[in-house]
Amino acid sequence: MTHAIRFHSYGDPDVLRWDSVEVGEPGPTEARIRHTAVGLNFIDVYERTGLYASQLPAIPGHEAAGVIEAVGSRVKDLAPGDRVAYASGSAGAYCQARIMPAERLVKLPADIDDTKAAAVMLKGLTVQALLRQVYRVRKSDTVVIHAAAGGVGTIAVQWARHLGATVVAVVGSAAKADLARSLGADHTLLLQDDWVAGVKSITRGRGASVVYDSVGKDTFIGSLDSLRPRGMMVSYGNASGPVPPIAPLELGKRGSLYLTRPTLFHFIGTRSALQRAANELFDLISRSVISVHVGQTYPLQEASRAHRDLESRQTVGSTVLLP
Repeated sequence: MTHAIRFHSYGDPDVLRWDSVEVGEPGPTEARIRHTAVGLNFIDVYERTGLYASQLPAIPGHEAAGVIEAVGSRVKDLAPGDRVAYASGSAGAYCQARIMPAERLVKLPADIDDTKAAAVMLKGLTVQALLRQVYRVRKSDTVVIHAAAGGVGTIAVQWARHLGATVVAVVGSAAKADLARSLGADHTLLLQDDWVAGVKSITRGRGASVVYDSVGKDTFIGSLDSLRPRGMMVSYGNASGPVPPIAPLELGKRGSLYLTRPTLFHFIGTRSALQRAANELFDLISRSVISVHVGQTYPLQEASRAHRDLESRQTVGSTVLLP
């Protein structure tokens, strides 16, 4: 018997409960992992509130790190005692232990600790997909990154700077602007100011090459208006609510823009694609190109408090829950 955070109905953070659950033994191609650290992400909030529907009762969470306890008979490249981490398309990480498909687990390098790994798997692989696959960032690009002091944003700022782009970080406070600058942002703009005009000024009226927008409803149109002709709008989150429908004609009026709504697991759907992306991420962390900023940790049992702080923008960088 082990424990997990579950919600039996949709609602505010108070619906999260500390329940006893059964784990069982892994099947032939599975592994049982004992979690040592669990990552917190906005998708967990979307599922808890019902924006993304789940079969109830549900365990939230899509990334974690831990130690293999047992493997199935057909698993050859993992063994009990291995340190592993994952970013999963299936929720269920807010628990002390779980069964996972072995092919979705990635061995951790010795120089990346469990807390850092849990903070970076989903977010770091998301950034790899955004900057290296969805839109391949180049030295000539001006890149706008919303929520640049958040878990994904802090990684994206560093990675985009490493690729040589001019990085414009949009944040919610002066303190978060200081953090973004410390990570390599060339320019910082405050969300409460006229950041669209700020982007146009920085780019001398032309607009940005690409905007990475995880905020959603409140920033979507402004992000479109920040782009250069034939620029790309990458909408990958809904922190302020889902984006309303848009007529394709609006993209033409603003300069034949490209609009995409990527989902990470379409980019790491195969074992080989997952390993390639993880290898690139781990290499940058090992070489200190990317510093993983864990702004705060909470006991897993206090997941409701962590959710409340995340939704009220009280968190900085990545948040990790400790079982």
